[in-house]
Amino acid sequence: QVQLVESGGGLVQPGGSLRLSCAVSGSRFSSYTMGWYRQAPGKQRERVATITAGGRTNHADSVKGRFAISRDNAKNTLYLQMNSLKPDDTAVYYCNVVPALAYWGQGTQVTVSS
Repeated sequence: QVQLVESGGGLVQPGGSLRLSCAVSGSRFSSYTMGWYRQAPGKQRERVATITAGGRTNHADSVKGRFAISRDNAKNTLYLQMNSLKPDDTAVYYCNVVPALAYWGQGTQVTVSS
């Protein structure tokens, strides 16, 4: 069973930056399309970025130009660089395969507030 462990969240002021990491267990990480998802209070979970096994990326319009997804297959790790953060980016952030597995990691809380 693939395990997903997110880290790197925290409290940041508007305009600040954070880099999220997701450690993924198993030997097939390099073959997966991976994604970052987020869930804000009272809202449904949404997918914000994806990266294919070949490295092609896609970002939701709400984060395009501010967030960047990347991966390091040698380390079985997925990243999300988040710049120019806004209060609307406040959410719990999760990583998962695309399409998502039936289970999720614990996520990492990102709070953007002054």
